Amino acid sequence: MRFTSRPVRKSSFSSFILTVVLLLHCCHITSILGQNSESALTVVENTEEGDEEEEVTVVDDNDEEDLEVVQPTEQWQTLKPDQAVPPGSHVRLNLQTGEREVRLGEEQLKYWTQEHREKEETQSSFSPDELKRAMKKIKEDLSLSGKDTSPQESVTSKYRPLEELKKDMAQLDILVETDVQIMRRLLDQFNSSNSTTEQRLGILLELEYMVHQVDNAQNLCSMGGLQVVLEGLNSSDFRLQENSAFVLGSAVSSNPVVQVKAVESGALQTLLTTLATVQPLSVKKKVLFAVASLLRHFPYAQHHFLSHGGLQVLSELFRADGGGVLRTRIVTMLYDMISEKELISQAGLDSVLDASHEERVRQYSKVSLQGHLLEKGWCSLVPQLLESTEHDYREKGLRALLAMAPVCLDQYRSDSALLDSLLSLKDQYQEMVQSEMILGEENSYFAEIVELIDVLQVKMK
Repeated sequence: MRFTSRPVRKSSFSSFILTVVLLLHCCHITSILGQNSESALTVVENTEEGDEEEEVTVVDDNDEEDLEVVQPTEQWQTLKPDQAVPPGSHVRLNLQTGEREVRLGEEQLKYWTQEHREKEETQSSFSPDELKRAMKKIKEDLSLSGKDTSPQESVTSKYRPLEELKKDMAQLDILVETDVQIMRRLLDQFNSSNSTTEQRLGILLELEYMVHQVDNAQNLCSMGGLQVVLEGLNSSDFRLQENSAFVLGSAVSSNPVVQVKAVESGALQTLLTTLATVQPLSVKKKVLFAVASLLRHFPYAQHHFLSHGGLQVLSELFRADGGGVLRTRIVTMLYDMISEKELISQAGLDSVLDASHEERVRQYSKVSLQGHLLEKGWCSLVPQLLESTEHDYREKGLRALLAMAPVCLDQYRSDSALLDSLLSLKDQYQEMVQSEMILGEENSYFAEIVELIDVLQVKMK
């Protein structure tokens, strides 16, 4: 047989060489996969990148209980041989380095928002080894604590006996006091012979704080506290008189029930007697406060005040006061009493009266305050308040003069000192108003005083 040899083409030889190279390359890849991972990996071609890398999805059927689980992120990170990844992560083999790399899967990236990133950064993570060591230490601590004591002893050592708890609760019940219990205790301490003057002064201040509540003031009266306060007004110690008047004034303020009980107990006569005697200025101020609070919105007490010479006592106090502090308080109290009656009468003319309002109108009709003011010489006393250098004192005096004008107008016209005082004050306050206007100030306080003077001058013409 004859054999004829054909020349080998160059193109066939090139194809043969390329096939051998590809086979060697595949063997190299298989060798690397066998050394770095025992897991079954599905190779997926990476169509997004042009480099020599392959992307795989983990389908791990082996037991990863003892492996360290890596938490993937958005960036590729290198996997060590003893590390595992969570399901759904993307794993690739870097053909240049021969190492496995992992990052979050597509579904995980979809929900991996900025909020998750910030939360992930702030949360501290613990490795499996750290958790194992912590659990081991807890077991050791529990075993050591239970060696010397029985379970029952360990429980009893943590909780207090029931009898001890009952004693503590009983003590708490004693410490928790109602306002009534506190006031009763304070009154007992005040009446105790062992209490000093300083202690009684402190008790009165505590009672004054409590009687601002309407119920407390009424309860104080029902338990005999009003008599204790009145006895304090009759004390020879000026400090006790001052604090007692303070308690009484706070108790009767805007409290009709206590006002009635105070008048029935003779509180008004006691207060007037205290004002008529020689007392320090601080005592007289507190007593005036109590009188004003007792008379406010209480026509029966106002009638009682006038019938028992209250205006005479106030007129003597007005004349004796040189500083003007008591004068202002007295004139303000008289002005309030006049205004109350006018408001009640005006309300009766403007609307249909109910039974309660008719009764109040009837009660105020018995209070002839302005007639008593004329009789006791207050038409010439109140203008003296305009001599003060205090703007506030002058304003209150002008308002009182206007309120008393219906009964005092004739005396005003014949009082040359009052006429001169009004002219002088008007010129003075008009200059102040001009100065305020230059400075751009509006709603001037001094303009209101000028207006009061104008109204009074018009009435006196």
